[in-house]
Amino acid sequence: MTEQAAAVKAVWVLDAMCMSHFARADRLDVLRDLLVDKECWTTQVVIEEVSRGVAAHPALDDVLAADWLMTAQLDTLNEITRFALWADRLGSGERDLGEASVFAVAELRSGTAITDDQEAVRVARTYGLDVHGTIWLLAGACRDGKLALPAAGNLIDALRVTGLRLPCTGAEFPSYAGEYGLL
Repeated sequence: MTEQAAAVKAVWVLDAMCMSHFARADRLDVLRDLLVDKECWTTQVVIEEVSRGVAAHPALDDVLAADWLMTAQLDTLNEITRFALWADRLGSGERDLGEASVFAVAELRSGTAITDDQEAVRVARTYGLDVHGTIWLLAGACRDGKLALPAAGNLIDALRVTGLRLPCTGAEFPSYAGEYGLL
């Protein structure tokens, strides 16, 4: 691998769900540290979605202030067209516009979309998009030596307390991740 190829960071595009729950669990700094070797994006649509939740959850201000996160505007004709296509695929009402924007940016930047909306994940995979959720992200951090299994389990439990629906508890994480080949 050339030095130039090694310097290219993987592009990850994050949906509101993941970032919001890390912020609400007071663990957004941990998410940042886990993604330090990634080029991290979100979208203006997601930022607006997060900002609407600040009154109820002041910790979401941390997402809005995250200097490690770049924001895609989706304002070129090509970007708007991809966004509209993903909105149509998801059957978007206002509820799915964040996911549609994330999927458009991930596709345009040849990146990986991160969301825990299982229906949106199913649709995205149907169209060949690389999309994963928080459990996959944490398992990857464990594989890469950035996070120990007990620490990942503690994060999962903290995220679940905030209301994030995940397919396992922290204690179940090692067996769940092993069963699905994530570790």
